[in-house]
Amino acid sequence: MHLRDTIVAVSTPPGRGAIGIVRISGGRAREVATAILRLPPGHQWRPWHASLAELTGEEGGVVDQVVVTFFAAPRSYTAEDVVEISCHGSPVVLRYCVDRACLSGARLAEPGEFTLRAFLNGRIDLPQAEAVRDLIEATTLYQARVAAQQAAGSLSRRLAPIKERLTELIALLEAGIDFAEDDVPIASDEEILRRIDAVEQPIEELIRSFDYGRLVHEGFTLTIVGRPNVGKSSLFNRLLEQERAIVTEIAGTTRDTVSETTAIDGIPVKFIDTAGIRKSADRIESLGVERSYQAMADADLTLVVVDLSEPLTADDQALIDEARRQGRYLLVGNKADLERRARPPEECVAVSALTGDGIEELRRRIIGTLAPGGRLEMEGGFITSLRHEQCLRESREALRHAREAVRNRIPHEMLLLDLYAALQPIDAITGATTADDILNRIFSTFCIGK
Repeated sequence: MHLRDTIVAVSTPPGRGAIGIVRISGGRAREVATAILRLPPGHQWRPWHASLAELTGEEGGVVDQVVVTFFAAPRSYTAEDVVEISCHGSPVVLRYCVDRACLSGARLAEPGEFTLRAFLNGRIDLPQAEAVRDLIEATTLYQARVAAQQAAGSLSRRLAPIKERLTELIALLEAGIDFAEDDVPIASDEEILRRIDAVEQPIEELIRSFDYGRLVHEGFTLTIVGRPNVGKSSLFNRLLEQERAIVTEIAGTTRDTVSETTAIDGIPVKFIDTAGIRKSADRIESLGVERSYQAMADADLTLVVVDLSEPLTADDQALIDEARRQGRYLLVGNKADLERRARPPEECVAVSALTGDGIEELRRRIIGTLAPGGRLEMEGGFITSLRHEQCLRESREALRHAREAVRNRIPHEMLLLDLYAALQPIDAITGATTADDILNRIFSTFCIGK
């Protein structure tokens, strides 16, 4: 990218709307805007002020009446001069405005180039830039709040003391090596280990927080399975809080998977209702059962539903065993409003899809099973990016090598190599030592105009 160019793009979603915004950023932003707009007589570019203007055609005719706002460097989103032109939200008008700007000296922006410039100009750091993308892509209010916190620097603030402690330890050992002949005191092995622990512990906490952060960022898939007529579809509807699946007293009503997406505690969840699992000579029903087993295998969590008003059958036990073998699952006892006759082989969550009893507890157990700790992580912040988690794992591994080096009395010159190796992944998160290919990969996922 030619980062000294003046760039332009539409910064509002495609389609028709009341307002559409064209954003221009760069040293020639005002010059380009002046070339395509008819500004009021005596107009001056006053920072953070809006003015009424006219978007003109090449022959001088008026195409649209617009509002133009100027943001002066460095107090703008990109830390460059930025002009935003608010047009009426016609795709034709917006495209024409961009075309005129390009003919007047601007260049069409690449995806994410505005935010890339904000990062390179020191307006935001890399975690904040990635959080801007997450905020735009949020599908629930909770996701948006988390992304807004990170865009405001919550992760950066949590990493800052970690990096500071590690830098202090490196400086201490470097000084001990450089001034060994000047009787500068060198920290004892116990002091070095204590300092390593002070760095590794908060890194470990951040790594653990990714279990919950991944759910917030990506959501998860939940499959509901069980024998026919245990109330799977009723539970599916109750969790969705809408009548999505057909419910009857006829066994085998659901013959294929039915899916719907909603949210639990602000986390996107794809619910999948499945065909009742039983042996059947019906070809269609048998295909549905096969899809039920496939949905179990693909899900992040399986709810195995049994009927508490009837004794458990061999089919129930076989399904529980299969879920246990595949991994994460919850045993759910439905029809808790009736007389209990079942004796589940393990703890189950008792609910009534009919009355709604136990549903809130089930929702809590779902999140608790996938990410122990849940929203408690919000108190100290958490990571939602796989890239961040991988970097922190690399840093933790390097610290563990450093600890072994201290215990084995390895010279400090060699110990420093491990400490620098622990520092580099942290710098990669904040962008201090990030390679160009990583930057390009991150910002290319942004939409054009951001």
